[in-house]
Amino acid sequence: MTVSETPVPNTTGWHRRHLLDVDDFTVSEFQMVFQTADAMRDVLARPIKKVPALRGQTVVNMFYENSTRTRASFEIAAKNLSADVLNITASASSVTKGESLIDTLKTLEALGGNIIVMRHQLSGAPSLAARYSQAGIINAGDGWHAHPTQALLDLYTIRQHKGEFSGLKAVIVGDVRHSRVAHSNIWGMTRLGMEVTLCGPATLMPYGLDGETGEYPGVTVEADIDRALEGADVVMTLRLQRERQQSGLLPSVREYIRRFQVTSGRLQRAKGNVLLMHPGPVNEDVELTAEAACGRQSVIDEQVANGVAVRMAILYLLSGRQGEL
Repeated sequence: MTVSETPVPNTTGWHRRHLLDVDDFTVSEFQMVFQTADAMRDVLARPIKKVPALRGQTVVNMFYENSTRTRASFEIAAKNLSADVLNITASASSVTKGESLIDTLKTLEALGGNIIVMRHQLSGAPSLAARYSQAGIINAGDGWHAHPTQALLDLYTIRQHKGEFSGLKAVIVGDVRHSRVAHSNIWGMTRLGMEVTLCGPATLMPYGLDGETGEYPGVTVEADIDRALEGADVVMTLRLQRERQQSGLLPSVREYIRRFQVTSGRLQRAKGNVLLMHPGPVNEDVELTAEAACGRQSVIDEQVANGVAVRMAILYLLSGRQGEL
């Protein structure tokens, strides 16, 4: 396909100004994101990976927490779409002088910000921002609540390899309670017809897992990792934060490794074409062994690469622009 033949994504039916989570996404909205990401992958395959789709728009990356993958991915995505990009960290802004979130948003809008990509340590901060902002708000991770673009890129990676979602078994291993990545993935996976099994210490499992009336209806919990991995199509390991041990939620990291580390041997209980995923950064030889992380089932590097295409798609959709790619 030549450059001029790259199809323009059909964004008819997209009415969102903000992306706060995927818990209320319809199947058609997921598909629209994936199809737009396909077009963006075509752009990224070109010698010059830039299109004028967001020329004249300003994207602000406002991060109240440290980030490498998400922040760099959004910056590259915005620049590939020819947007102007402004990067702001809380530690180098007037937040340190007591400026409120709302005042910061008003300042960024006055400076011409059209889309604000926001990571915040407090759950719900992007939702509050969306109530008061004229700019589009993208949640790049808030507290323990949600990380919608990570879930979308994870689902997009699964789609690349599996084609369809319905009937696939996903196993999420680790600290699900405190993982915004896991929460958004659970919503997305179940909405698209996947079966989800959670595995990890009971102290790190989310509340409200009581069948059809719980927070996540239909999701099952299996405390034994070997049983959990039986017949899995997708295995997603989550980063174990050391503060969980310090707060008494884990007896020791050594005990966690013994009971819940994903190894190449344990992966043999899953299907032969299982996908091994991790949102990063990986604690080497804690959540999974180095051998498993580098094995043929691992798609961890693909997740990072797909993050650019998916975030280009989100920026394009929220901008309301329609133009040649």
